[in-house]
Amino acid sequence: MISPSSKQPWLIEFVLLGAIWGASFLFMRLGAAEFGALPTAGLRVGIAALFLLPLLLARGQGAALGQHWKKIFFLGLINSGIPFACYSYALMSITTGLSALLNATVPLFGALVAWVWLRDRPHRLKILGLLIGFVGVAMLAWGKASFKPDASGLSSGWAVVACLVACLCYGIAASFTKRYLAGVPSLAVATGSQVGASLGLAVPTLWLWPTVPPSMTAWLALLAVGVLCTGVAYVLFFRLIEKVGAASTLTVTFLIPVFAVIYGLVFLGEIVTPWMLTCGAVILCGTALSLELLKLRRH
Repeated sequence: MISPSSKQPWLIEFVLLGAIWGASFLFMRLGAAEFGALPTAGLRVGIAALFLLPLLLARGQGAALGQHWKKIFFLGLINSGIPFACYSYALMSITTGLSALLNATVPLFGALVAWVWLRDRPHRLKILGLLIGFVGVAMLAWGKASFKPDASGLSSGWAVVACLVACLCYGIAASFTKRYLAGVPSLAVATGSQVGASLGLAVPTLWLWPTVPPSMTAWLALLAVGVLCTGVAYVLFFRLIEKVGAASTLTVTFLIPVFAVIYGLVFLGEIVTPWMLTCGAVILCGTALSLELLKLRRH
């Protein structure tokens, strides 16, 4: 139970986390435009690892990482390396708002993977939420279903697929963590996963390094997404879990698209259509049902 005195600090950190993670789509778009998808992802996790390692050692959790490093490094690939690469690729051809709305399906994929893998069968309300959420995804993706490459060789259809692959990876990572890393200190998992993702993306990052030197704007964008949107965000995320629990913290899913859309409008001049907002509302309603934030009562 949250006391009145602690409610305001919790809300401040909660909104701040939504604003930070919403900004990650903007920064990745700016970085990927000059670095490319894989170098953007590789630099993001590398910078985050360098930021988190001193915190890990200062708190004396290095032994926990050393004990579970194989599983944590693998988690880094499916929870950071692959998803960040997918989003970096997607943001080269679709808007930040659209990618953030698709990202809101992470809890849906998490529930689906837990159902299939962990036999955590959802009740009827959660199943209804899954159906509604994925109908919203289908509606949103329908208008972006063109797989025909544009002048740059990219297509919006594959970008949408990449976002959904990233969300599926997040869902797999959640069940993997629950099954194999329960009880391991959260900072050790967060830090080790960034180290593992950095190692996994090191060769592709160097191999695909841009031949034209990126601008200072692109470098600053990747510094921001590595330090702020990954390192600082992880610290905030786990602080919130400790304060109010995982269920309440997961509702940040609803704030991220709001901030991402606002950033896209203000800084990139992106267009938000009524259809996008309608589909986003359907996805968020399905997510709310799957997270048991909405209750259907029988009268």
